[in-house]
Amino acid sequence: MRLLVLNGTGEISLTEEWLREIPRYAILSHTWRAASEEVNFKDMTDGSGIKKPSYDKIRFCGERAKRDGLRYFWVDTCCIDKSNSTELSEAINSMFRWYQNAAKCYVYLADVSKPALNASDRSSQMSWKTDFEKSRWFTRGWTLQELIAPASVEFFSKEGVLLGNKQSLGRWTSDITGIPVQALHGRHLATFSIAERLSWQEYRDTTREEDKAYSLLGICDVHIPLIYGEGRSHAFKRLREEIEKELKGANRDDFSVAFSLSDVSDIEHFVAREEELEEMRKALSSDGSRQTVVLHGLGGIGKTQLTVAYAKRHRNSYSAIFWLNVNDEDLVKQSFAKMARQILREHPTAARVSSVDLSKGLDDVVDAVKSWLSLPNNTRWLAIYDNYDNPKLPGRNTDSTAVDIRMFLPESYQGSVIVTTRSSQVKIGHRIKVGKLEGLQNGLRILSHASSRELANDPDAVKLAKELDGLPLALATAGAYLHQVTMSLSEYLRLYKESWLRLQTTSPDLSSYEDRTLYSTWQISYDRVEQQNRLSAMLLRLWAYFDNYDLWFELLQHSDVEDPEWVQELTKDELTFHAAVRVLADHGLIEADQPWQAQVESRGYSMHSCVHAWSIHVLNQEWDQGLARMCVKFVGSHVPGQENGKWWLTQRRLLHHALRCSYMVLHNDSKENGMEWVWHQLGVLYANQGKLLVEAEKMYQRALQGYEKALGSDIVTSYLPALNAAYNLGLLYTGQGNTNEARRMYTRALSGYQIVFGPDHDDCKDVEEKLGALQDSHSAISSDRSSSAALVVSPVTPSTNTSALRISRRRRVLYKLGWK
Repeated sequence: MRLLVLNGTGEISLTEEWLREIPRYAILSHTWRAASEEVNFKDMTDGSGIKKPSYDKIRFCGERAKRDGLRYFWVDTCCIDKSNSTELSEAINSMFRWYQNAAKCYVYLADVSKPALNASDRSSQMSWKTDFEKSRWFTRGWTLQELIAPASVEFFSKEGVLLGNKQSLGRWTSDITGIPVQALHGRHLATFSIAERLSWQEYRDTTREEDKAYSLLGICDVHIPLIYGEGRSHAFKRLREEIEKELKGANRDDFSVAFSLSDVSDIEHFVAREEELEEMRKALSSDGSRQTVVLHGLGGIGKTQLTVAYAKRHRNSYSAIFWLNVNDEDLVKQSFAKMARQILREHPTAARVSSVDLSKGLDDVVDAVKSWLSLPNNTRWLAIYDNYDNPKLPGRNTDSTAVDIRMFLPESYQGSVIVTTRSSQVKIGHRIKVGKLEGLQNGLRILSHASSRELANDPDAVKLAKELDGLPLALATAGAYLHQVTMSLSEYLRLYKESWLRLQTTSPDLSSYEDRTLYSTWQISYDRVEQQNRLSAMLLRLWAYFDNYDLWFELLQHSDVEDPEWVQELTKDELTFHAAVRVLADHGLIEADQPWQAQVESRGYSMHSCVHAWSIHVLNQEWDQGLARMCVKFVGSHVPGQENGKWWLTQRRLLHHALRCSYMVLHNDSKENGMEWVWHQLGVLYANQGKLLVEAEKMYQRALQGYEKALGSDIVTSYLPALNAAYNLGLLYTGQGNTNEARRMYTRALSGYQIVFGPDHDDCKDVEEKLGALQDSHSAISSDRSSSAALVVSPVTPSTNTSALRISRRRRVLYKLGWK
């Protein structure tokens, strides 16, 4: 590479010879004037170039580079000796890389005017923007790679005024050129199909007709010799042949098979997943040696659709793409038979395959196709093993129908393989976890396309998209249903929450998803979970009675002898619990939460909200009120007092479970005998959160009412748990400024404490002080409200004289409440 250098006296000269060790340099992108006006290589060597009109562009580039701390720069008109055909050919084949490696690329727009003095003038601003859109620079063939290749591209007016860069003007530049913003911002060009890359050049012109093809060499990452005079058509023919050879191998014609997705569930509108597609591309890039990607994740998360998108985008990179259904061995063998027919259609004499009778034993067909995939030089194929959801894992699977994928992989270590599976334990290649779609807009795009409704600014659509939380199958199902009815989105969301199963069973099947329906998609996983670990299946059912987020071991460690035996077994120790959750995680039904610095107790596990809805409405169609009561008791038992370290963190983790569990129990017709202590504990929890004071009040009142109903009006007046509930209500009302109710509750608590402890007890004195404070003026109460409110987050933990005998954790909570 030959460079220009601006010396200390302001003179510009060429380096003496091509440099092998290239320093940092800037590069100029511009449109050529008439050849007689441009400064060429000879002009720079004999010194005559300084007299030509275009010398100003060269000086601009040199001075701008100097300002950016760069001594060297490159300009195509004068840094290449075009009279030397070898040098010219090498330069053109290297030019994309030269632009790509430049520290700065300056785009000099000779037909865009923006004088520096008019930079703040509105009419000047409008003028240069109009000129920018119409600039000749956007219509020239060679400037395509000059726009895409460099990381840093800056646009300048003919006066040398900076207009913006490729990032700040990216969206606008994309609209002008039709090139995706992602390509302008540096996404690897291999993520765009050859057809798409060629289309960027379609409306551009070059002075020499062959250059329209030659200017695409770097864009397509190939090299060909230059033959000026061959014509545009022949140049493009050689370009395409070189692309085919590079992508599919020199022996592509011997092994090419037409691309087909005839038996594959496909969707017209694929959104997002660009990071996953790029990771797949990188992992599968190779010199022909075997590369394998395993896509694992929850059923309905979009693994198959991601694979379809990859295959469609990169179909020109493979000589053949085959699709296999590996749900069971019969389906795998049938897929191999289809592969054999595809091969024979293109290559009737294909080795081994042509000698097999497809109407007889399929085992021979499998061996024959595997042999064909293992032939020397047949290295550019892609085999997709879809729905590998029942894998045979060493020592982990006793299911006789489980599939051992290794029996169906070609023996030679060549080609590319993609596996989709719900199991996180398939570890035969580069593993990519496919999670929910991030970003609300992606969910709205699926909803909008599937429903044929414009939803971008619909607040109900936003609520529905949030509820479905990035699960493609759920979003597509909702959209398909809304496409067929006139129902509003708010009405759909109401039915989703109230009549989930009925809504799902009446929704249309989706041909683009293997399992077709949301309500049945996880049944397969559940059945296999149940085969592997009974406790795992029972835990999945139990989860319906908790919130879907952050369920952890210690929360479940409150079982008593009256609870179901399987619950006692599940929670007897950490190993048993984690063995159960591991099976659920293996099938993608739950996932471990991220650890956080102030973690209290063990890490939790979470479940997608749609899976949680399924566990409620499918696994628990017959609602078990006994399990519901047990779960809310677990939550009540786990509320820590303020004497516990970091009690507030544990309470924060409990809050969403408390809201879920208490709602289930309170909104039913069953009796609540013996639940008073639970409501009291939830009152403590809500009060400590500060923002749930109404809920805290309801819990305390329900506890008091329960005590009164269970014990009678006489006994309850001296029953310590009831007195504590009254005292806490007094604190709550004080913080709310409700003086009358606070006085009534404090008086009730004081009367009881005097009976239980005697009038001189500290608890009695404490209540008397609070009653005295309530006698002050209203203004004093108001001024002290902030300190009174602080009492709300400190519910009483009365002193008790508990037994030293070993008791269950739930009973310890009862003692803490003053249970006699």
